[in-house]
Amino acid sequence: MIVVAIIGLLAAIAIPNFVKARQTAQTNACINNLRIIDAAKQQWALEKGQASTATPQPADIEPYLGRSGTAMPVCPLGAAHPYNINALTAVPTCGNYDTNTHNAILSN
Repeated sequence: MIVVAIIGLLAAIAIPNFVKARQTAQTNACINNLRIIDAAKQQWALEKGQASTATPQPADIEPYLGRSGTAMPVCPLGAAHPYNINALTAVPTCGNYDTNTHNAILSN
């Protein structure tokens, strides 16, 4: 009986930590995808001589995302939260996170 109680106590402590670690990993993956998209936008604009008001389409920046044949990254939470590329002067955003967070993180 004591062993079962100890196991239950350890599970009660560990499960919230696993949930938080998963959420942190998803947030970090999303932030990394946004940085990759932003870098691809800037590279596209530089090579194509685009104005700062231009807004690239996903097909425009796919060649600049890394290895050849790389498609647009997908949000870790799934396709229900697509990335918004936005204009060159604006940082890309995710349908899952607020813009203020993106501005603070991408400016670092």
